[in-house]
Amino acid sequence: MIKRLKDYDFTLMITPILLTAFGLVMIYSASMVIAVVEGNESTHYLTRQALWFGIGMVGFVFCSVFPYKYYQRLMKIIIFCVILLLIGVLFFGITVNNARSWFVVGPISLQPAEFAKLGLILYLASVYSKKQAYISEFNKGVLPPLILTGVILGLIVMQPDIGTAAIIFLIACAVIFSAGIRFKHLFILIFIGVVIFAIAAPNMITDTRIARFTGAYQPFQAPETGGYQLIQSYLAIGGGGLTGEGLGQSVQKLGYLMEAHTDFIMAIIAEELGFIGVIIVIGLLAAIVLRGIFISRKTRDSFGALLAIGISSMVGIQAFINLGAISGLLPITGVPLPFVSYGGSSLLVLLISMGILNNIAMTVKKQERESEAEQENSQSISERNKFNSRGGKSWLS
Repeated sequence: MIKRLKDYDFTLMITPILLTAFGLVMIYSASMVIAVVEGNESTHYLTRQALWFGIGMVGFVFCSVFPYKYYQRLMKIIIFCVILLLIGVLFFGITVNNARSWFVVGPISLQPAEFAKLGLILYLASVYSKKQAYISEFNKGVLPPLILTGVILGLIVMQPDIGTAAIIFLIACAVIFSAGIRFKHLFILIFIGVVIFAIAAPNMITDTRIARFTGAYQPFQAPETGGYQLIQSYLAIGGGGLTGEGLGQSVQKLGYLMEAHTDFIMAIIAEELGFIGVIIVIGLLAAIVLRGIFISRKTRDSFGALLAIGISSMVGIQAFINLGAISGLLPITGVPLPFVSYGGSSLLVLLISMGILNNIAMTVKKQERESEAEQENSQSISERNKFNSRGGKSWLS
């Protein structure tokens, strides 16, 4: 047990817990007013997120000790379940914010697209790790896994959930690029993507999405419609200054900034805890991403390396898109801030992913320890042979 504890990557164990615990505090601060307005207890959203935190920690601990290489054996089952859930939600899901993306059973709601992120990472890492010998061949090494990737993306776009589809597309690009794809083939994929987008664009472009785009880059031209949410975010961020107004003292959460406890929770953090609070959160998220990249470089097998890259890119890309939306750098797409925003499905998948990444890190440490022991043993044998060759005698002989 002590040896196993020594193998744990404490950066990947402590940092997600710190971010999630901090997120619980900020979720309560950002949602207590809206919860009461909706007719619930002020702790309504806090309690639900805390429940998912507990479930997620069970998943984290289990995945930390479950050997990650076994996921390759379960790959067909994992992908089958992902596709089944994505098809099922189109027929039996409920519509939230103009997207049929949720299963709701009593008080429990699940978003299958969140689980699709991790499922696709496992699939791409598994397939491309087996195709390393001919990864330079487009038809044989690159294209086949992209067909299933396209099916998953298509099912998510049909909901429609453009934000999650964009994240999954970028994650897939990160894994494929890390697998060693040739730049020529990368340009071919980009070209294919542009053509598909051009064909699908007429059906995807709606007045709501146009308003989100113009609201992101010209918010003051429509301050009461498309630009309203971003302007309120600006007011929250600008009002916090360096140290913030104080925990719980946000004004924008009092009905001005919609989705304050979900997509725009960083704006509330900026208002209450200032620039210092924002930098701390970004620093913790960056620590997870950089640690994952470091582990991928230390991992001996290609499946573990690509899996670590995929999980790290999921956290980094999702954080970038969320921060880009609240700052006006990107259109608002409804992407939560990893570990911090309210959302049970997102938190559960992230904590499970951290468990898998921790298991990869534990395997790396174990391999390094075994390698050091072999080197010490080899050095000891070499020194003893040299001693004996000079006619020396050991007192044990």
